[in-house]
This record gives sequence, structure tokens and C-alpha cells, in this order.
Amino acid sequence: MDRRLPLGGSLSLLLIFVPVAILLEVLHADPVLIFVTSALAIVPLAGLLGEATEQLSGHAGTGLGGLLNASLGNAAELIIAFVALKEGLHDVVKASITGSIIGNILLVLGLAMLAGGLRHERQRFNQTAASMAASLLLLSAVGLVVPALFHLTVSREGGSAEHALSLEIAVVLFAIYVLSLLFSLKTHRHLFTGGSVAETRAGWGLRRSVGVLVGATVAIAVMSEFLVGSIESAAARLGLTQLFVGVILVAVIGNAAEHSTAVLVARKNQMDLAFGIAAGSSLQIALFVAPVLVFVSYLMGAPLDLVFTPFEVAAVAMSVLIVGFVAMDGESHWMEGVMLVGVYLVLAIAFYFLPG
Repeated sequence: MDRRLPLGGSLSLLLIFVPVAILLEVLHADPVLIFVTSALAIVPLAGLLGEATEQLSGHAGTGLGGLLNASLGNAAELIIAFVALKEGLHDVVKASITGSIIGNILLVLGLAMLAGGLRHERQRFNQTAASMAASLLLLSAVGLVVPALFHLTVSREGGSAEHALSLEIAVVLFAIYVLSLLFSLKTHRHLFTGGSVAETRAGWGLRRSVGVLVGATVAIAVMSEFLVGSIESAAARLGLTQLFVGVILVAVIGNAAEHSTAVLVARKNQMDLAFGIAAGSSLQIALFVAPVLVFVSYLMGAPLDLVFTPFEVAAVAMSVLIVGFVAMDGESHWMEGVMLVGVYLVLAIAFYFLPG
């Protein structure tokens, strides 16, 4: 499951942007400044949220702790998406789902393999667990491809059919997610015993863990309000499309803490853990976050569909296939990291030039 290192000094320094973003919002400052400062503020807050989850999991015991890690592993991205959903920015929400999936399995895993490979000539990871993750990622890609194909081939059926299809696919994906937790946390737990982070901050009491978890969640929600509220104006000012902002910027912001953790543990030759962070986060986005957003959208009265653009679908499919090939031999080196990062950069450039 997803495990994190304690919030480092460099990330802690970014907490100064929390009051700065609040001040700029109160003063109705330039939307670009609000967007940048709130984005920078979310990065350390996401790290704190992950650390609090990790500490709380220690108090909850192995089974419940693993479930907490799995459920709250992508809480920051989920909060940002909730706020965007509330504002009716469905395209940004769907783009952030795509961006988080490809960002984790290409950028995060690629940087981890590159950093670890520069220090260790060859690194090994659990081939069985990696193959399982790759298979689930492929299934997730199918869940994204089918609504897009339906839209392109049977579009005359209208939006109601697409929303119904998306809802039913979301139910299937969520059910598979629950069963995958049962598989990895209980029935086949021995297959997923990778390395652990030894540098966790010991001594957090239950009250402190819950307090930090609640405080970080509230702070991320506030910063997400600022971020989402300034997206349209900031994107227009910067000459960026909402698709690019969602796929690249919002996704990177929500996953920044995991980026640093995966790289650090890979340098310590814990590629099992690094692979688990990257692939596990993508799986949580596709099998947990996306379905939950569909369910919540119905409660908000504005149903979200899972009809992604053809390029988004192609990007996810290509990324999943590439990671499947990388995971096939259970080994990695720095050149594989270069290739994964290179693919991510190529896709990012393409998303930059795509019309919004």
C-alpha cells in the first residue's frame, strides 16, 4: 500500500504559501498569483495529509491501517476534484483523472527509476505484485475506453445513455477496487510484502494524528477553492487550455508529495515501494477516485460521465501498455526511467498544443 516519508524541510517551507494565498484571495489579487500560491500551498498540505494518514494507520492496526492508506492515499486529488465538480468544471475533473493516472505511472515511476538507477546499477521489484498492478491498470484503461467508443459510435443515443453507461461502469470499477483490497490486504497479502519506510515520524498520538488529518483536509479544501476559482482566469491569462491545466498542472500539484517519496525510496534501493506508490496511486485514481466522483456528481444534481477525449484515452492506454512492458521482468535501471519520463514529456507537449 501507499506509504510516505515524513514531510521534509523543503516541503515544509512551502507552507508559507497558505497564508499568502488567503491574503491574495481576500485582496482579490491577480488570478494568476492566486492560482500559483494556492497550488504551491497544496503541495506540503498533501504531504501532511499523507503523513497523518500513515500515522493513523499505525494506530488502527494492519488490516484497517491498510484500508485507511488505500482510501485516503489520494485524498488531496479527491478534494480538488470535489471542488471542481461543485463549480461545474467537469472537463477539468476528467482531465485531472487522466493526468493523475499517466503522471503517476510515467512521471513518478520514471523519476524513481532514474534516481534509483543512477545510484544502483540494477534494481529489482516484486514481479507478481507489479504484474497484478499492470493488469488492473489495463482493466482501468478499458473502463475509460468503452465510454469514449460508445460516444463515438452510438452518439445518437444522447447524453442520458452515456451518463447511465458511465454510472454502471463506475459501479463495476469500484467493485473491482474493493475486491483488489481484499486480495492485497487479506487473501494474498504475502505477495505484497514489499519494503517499508523506516523514517516515519514516531510518537504521534491518536489525537495528534486525527487533528493533523482534519486540519490538513480543511486547509486543502480551502486552497482548492482558491485554485479552482482562479483556474479559468489564470488559464486564459497564461494561454493554457483547461485540458492542459487539468491533465498536467492540477495532477502534478496533487501528486507532488508522492513524487518526492517515490524518488527518495528508490534511491534507497526500495524499488518495490516506489513501484507500489506510483502504480497504486494510479489504481486508486482509476478504480476509486473516478467512480466516487461519478457517484457524488449525482448527489450534486450534475452527473459526471466518463467520456474522455480520444487523445486522453490514447494517452492512458499507451501509458498502461508501456508500464506493463517495464514491469514484465521485475527489474529496472536508469534508462527505463528516462524512457518513461520521455513519454510523459511527449504527451505533455501534445496536451499543450491540443485545443481546449
